Amino acid sequence: MDALILSCSTGGGHNAAGRAAMEALEARGHHARLLDPYELVSPGLGKKVGDTYVGMVQRAPRMFGCVYSLGELYRKLPIHSPVYWVNENMGGVLETYLRENPCDVILMPHVFPAEILTNLKAKGVPVPKTVFIATDYTCIPFTEETNCDYYVIPSPRLRENFLFRGIPEEKLLPFGIPVKGDFSREISREEAAETLGLDKKRHYLLLAGGSIGAGNIRDTMEHLRDYLKNRPDTTLITICGRHQQLYLKLLKEFGGDPQMVLLSSTDKMPEYMALCDVIMTKPGGLTSTEAAVAGIPLIHISPIPGCEQKNAAFFEAWGMSLRVGDSKRELISALETLEQRPNAENMVSCQRREINPNSARDLAIFLENWIA
Repeated sequence: MDALILSCSTGGGHNAAGRAAMEALEARGHHARLLDPYELVSPGLGKKVGDTYVGMVQRAPRMFGCVYSLGELYRKLPIHSPVYWVNENMGGVLETYLRENPCDVILMPHVFPAEILTNLKAKGVPVPKTVFIATDYTCIPFTEETNCDYYVIPSPRLRENFLFRGIPEEKLLPFGIPVKGDFSREISREEAAETLGLDKKRHYLLLAGGSIGAGNIRDTMEHLRDYLKNRPDTTLITICGRHQQLYLKLLKEFGGDPQMVLLSSTDKMPEYMALCDVIMTKPGGLTSTEAAVAGIPLIHISPIPGCEQKNAAFFEAWGMSLRVGDSKRELISALETLEQRPNAENMVSCQRREINPNSARDLAIFLENWIA
């Protein structure tokens, strides 16, 4: 089987899901390639699109929330959204690429490529089989404008949410969000500490802002200073993602604190999750799923307005996380709750019950049977 994965760099989660699907397909002997369709127009365009999104989220998250709300409003209108028509302009270059690079199936962990292919279908252009992969725990705006053969959704519990938005039930595949196999690999705390070069006798907390370093990371670190001072055997590890400016700012302010470790980005997130007692992070769909698959107690902080608020609500509703609205007043209480072992163990048990760690593999097997 030859699979094409079309994604965009508006946050790292979409590409991470795409790479997880690619990993599962290649492990079963298939060929897969990951492509940002905007790069077909001109080299660097995909990065520019991604950087525009990331810049808005980092500097003006409330503005992003307004944009998301506009998307919700368009759902009430009997017309296509501007996103649909903007992506119509991408049809020609993608049609040419597919003609020159045929494939059996196209997987899309981002709605923009799904809009492009929907436009091509509407014009009668023959396209390969198509699968949309939802990477948030809700049916995001514009999904219902797309016309894909199947839709991978994060949980069977979201079936009604997607049906309400007009996605046919027979097209829903409740496999879960694909994550890389390393997150479900059994890694002992001792093994993780050795790999990371850290003291296995200490306790560790993990603070992450996703791939783009979003969320109120600086203030959260400040709120945790007294908590750490009262626990001299505990270290806070903060991962800033690609937000280099944030990393340098935090390094200047907190770099001298012996109970704080700062990282810009890492390819060892499974090991950090295996090592740490708790992860505090904004509720991105991928990071939250990775944490649940890894089985680490989870505190959601500083959601980007829109779908991340719904991610946090879903995880909290099913016992998979604690949601903190005001870090200054609520974060320490949440950490103290999870210091009690029965509470932490119950949360991990809920994660195991609700989240499929083998989504990528299950998707690969489905594709084999469908395309054979």
